[in-house]
Amino acid sequence: MAPARSFSVERIFFAAAFVALASPSYADLQLCNRTSFAAEAALGVDSGGAHATRGWFRVDPGQCRLVLRGKIEADHLYVHARALAVYGPVKPLNAAQIELCVGEADFLVAGARCKNAGEKIVPFAEVRPRDVEGVPTVLLAEPADYAADQARLAAVQRLLALAGYGVEPIDGLAGPRTDAALAAFLRERGLAPDAAASPAFVDLLIDAVRENASRGLLWCNETAHTVMAALGVDEPNAVAVRGWWRVEPGACVRPDLPRRGVRQVYSFAEAIDENGAPIEKAGRALQWGGGAAFCTRNTKFEIREHGRCEARGLSARAFAVIEISSRTGTTIRFRETGR
Repeated sequence: MAPARSFSVERIFFAAAFVALASPSYADLQLCNRTSFAAEAALGVDSGGAHATRGWFRVDPGQCRLVLRGKIEADHLYVHARALAVYGPVKPLNAAQIELCVGEADFLVAGARCKNAGEKIVPFAEVRPRDVEGVPTVLLAEPADYAADQARLAAVQRLLALAGYGVEPIDGLAGPRTDAALAAFLRERGLAPDAAASPAFVDLLIDAVRENASRGLLWCNETAHTVMAALGVDEPNAVAVRGWWRVEPGACVRPDLPRRGVRQVYSFAEAIDENGAPIEKAGRALQWGGGAAFCTRNTKFEIREHGRCEARGLSARAFAVIEISSRTGTTIRFRETGR
């Protein structure tokens, strides 16, 4: 299957920008978020073999936050960054040099080991800040290498998609699909057009995602492979099947449903390799579906007629019937075992 580029969610990781400084001392350290996720970060300091950690510092996409004031001497400086829980399970893929202790809420932990209830060990990556306008800065980045304004727009796109608005691809670039989804969000909530430029707009979107978590369908990819997913929805005289949504490892995607109150949908998904070919395990394609047959094609599609698929140059796929919970919504987790 060739990847459908018009529906994409990038593989995400938080990578620290590595630029060597002449001295391992830092003053007024800031974190800058160049990812498409609202993130929380924890800092770790190693001074003479003694460790301490502090967090959490929320940093919104495209923003910077001062996290340490004054001068701090350190042999090593570490960062652990995580997306807010609203995004679902986003797998941290940055290589870890050390494991240190963090708390659940605001915390300051002396020592590398956990001693109190609610604390846990997490991986930290060593960083060397770069100088940005005279301030030592650690960048949180992802492979798309967004500038500040692109990171914020990509974050808006991602949150709109999770809130149920059709906005893919998540690319940090303005376009008619993004404009339409943003306009619909603002209109439905009675917000002025300039509300999208407000610093509080990310929080408004996060609230909308939390509200929408009790509705609709969420696909979460818990495999090591890219997964392409398709969705079918009942219409008065047909089943409308659309695809493809791209769900990267560790990411979740909420497909936009055509209306509120949908209680049954059809879902099919298939793991692909870097060339877009289906992945097989034990001689079988790594797929997630069921017994409802509908037509699909390898590129972006929307199909309502499902007879004689192969004769029409299409592929017949076996979709699973999915009941949508009116109270909590429904999450489908793509796993390599227990399918």
